[in-house]
Amino acid sequence: MSRYSLPTTMRALVQPDRNSTHLKLVTLPVPQANLESDEHLIRVHTTALTNGELLWPKNFASIPEEPAKANERIPSYDVAGTVVTAPANSPFRPGDEVYARTSFFRRGCARDYTIGVTGELARRPQRFSWPQSATVPMSAQTAWQALFVHAGLKPEAGTGALGKRVFVTAASGGVGTWVVQLARWAGAEVVGTCGPANVDYVKSLGAFEAIDYRSTNIKEWASDAGKKAEVVIDCIGNKSLADAWWVVKDGGVLISVYQPPEQMKTASTSGSGVRNLFFVMEANGDQLGKVTKLIDKGGFVTGLDKVFQFEHFQEALERLESGKTRGKVVLDLISYE
Repeated sequence: MSRYSLPTTMRALVQPDRNSTHLKLVTLPVPQANLESDEHLIRVHTTALTNGELLWPKNFASIPEEPAKANERIPSYDVAGTVVTAPANSPFRPGDEVYARTSFFRRGCARDYTIGVTGELARRPQRFSWPQSATVPMSAQTAWQALFVHAGLKPEAGTGALGKRVFVTAASGGVGTWVVQLARWAGAEVVGTCGPANVDYVKSLGAFEAIDYRSTNIKEWASDAGKKAEVVIDCIGNKSLADAWWVVKDGGVLISVYQPPEQMKTASTSGSGVRNLFFVMEANGDQLGKVTKLIDKGGFVTGLDKVFQFEHFQEALERLESGKTRGKVVLDLISYE
């Protein structure tokens, strides 16, 4: 049951044309959660935009969609909000403050009310603000899965990656920030690449070394065998991924969250017996709950670039596309100023 008197309509951003990145603000009916399944109705407080997500419908046209979604595509899948209605057997009750990375197979969260299912949800960190909370789910879960699922490290404080060297590209970005922190938490020696303005920031996250990719030839840097890494995680693809092949040790693992690593491997690339893979994160509320506990214990930060009121979504998009962000751009649907 709900503690709230629900309106019948809500604000929403829609992408009318999958071939265009244009959005418009419209009024839509408030969605109805199916309480006989595991759907929860969530009052959205904040939602984070992801760079490039408006191209997903075009680039991944083969992905099935909800029948009505074609004319009402709603972006933004990182959300922080309050549970309004919940199934009787749900661990989340009306009034609970939650966050999630919701499924791309449903409408996104750039709207006053959205749907979240039990397996996606976790209680949000109380140490973080609502805007900060919205930046966490996709980035932190991607980093968690890269390190502790696909790379085979253990999610154990101080010992899970002890003696391992982890190299991450775009270390000051949304995913990279979490790779650095989680790998360091697990005991790894972490090296990350970033722009010159972010070198000190990446070091502050716990990186043993932060490399300015603009002034450093990674191939030459990695010619010293002592600088190679057992685990290499690429967050940006293209040239950075090509460079990453020179860093990974023989028998190591190279993971990209941008594109299949084989696409950027050359015949002259060093390294033998390297396991390489590309993956797209899967929403996992249990993993996100573990991240919440780490945040609330202290010592972890998140990348929040700037917060925009919902009606100023166009300015938010321009900021996102500027290439000058450090962390995520967030839309605020309930003002906290």
